[in-house]
Order: sequence, then structure tokens, then C-alpha cells
Amino acid sequence: MTTNHQPGPVGGHVPYAASGLFPSGPPRRPTWREPHPVTGAAVASGGALAAAWLVLFGLLGRDVASYAWWTVIAGALAWLAALALVRYGDRGVGTGVAIVTAGGWSIAFGIVVVRWATSADWPMW
Repeated sequence: MTTNHQPGPVGGHVPYAASGLFPSGPPRRPTWREPHPVTGAAVASGGALAAAWLVLFGLLGRDVASYAWWTVIAGALAWLAALALVRYGDRGVGTGVAIVTAGGWSIAFGIVVVRWATSADWPMW
């Protein structure tokens, strides 16, 4: 009697091990997990903090030009914080900060343009 099995340590048979040359099942893919997944609450909290930050800096301005410059400075600092948060911290909070900062810059730009259009004088300097 002839057998195809090789004698081995387990019951006289060597367990079958695939060589990997031919796929024997579905491919295994790596599972990636976010250390800080983006959530709506994180984006909202980052946006609220950025809005408060921009309002506090905007209140330092006494006219359109100083308001616009304070908003530009506050926005630049907020974007640096957002970049650090996205790279090293909570990406949701960084995203909220970046979105609200862009909105704050847009509002400041709109105010400057309206002032420029109504007075025919560039208000920034």
C-alpha cells in the first residue's frame, strides 16, 4: 500500500503548509487604527476655540485696518496650532480650527473690501 503522506511528528503526518506561491484564501490586509479618529465633537470644539480666539484678537482692533491685521495675526497663529494638531495631536480639533480660521479671514477680507468700496481708499495702510 502506497501513501502520499510523509511520516512526521503528529500522528505520522506532516501538516500541510502553503508555500505562498499560489494564493490559498482571501488576502490579508493590514488593519490601521487611528489614534485620534476625527469626530464631529472634536471638529466642533476646535471650531469653537478658534472662533473665541479670533474674536478676542479682533476686539483688540480699533478700526478696520487694525481689526484686519489682528485677525491675520491671530489666524496665522491658529493655523500653526492647527498644523501641529493635525500632525501630532487630534486631527478633528485641528480641522475645526483650520475651517473656522479660514472663515474668519474671509469675514475680515469682506469687511476690508466693503470699506474700500465705500470710501475709495485702501484701508490697510
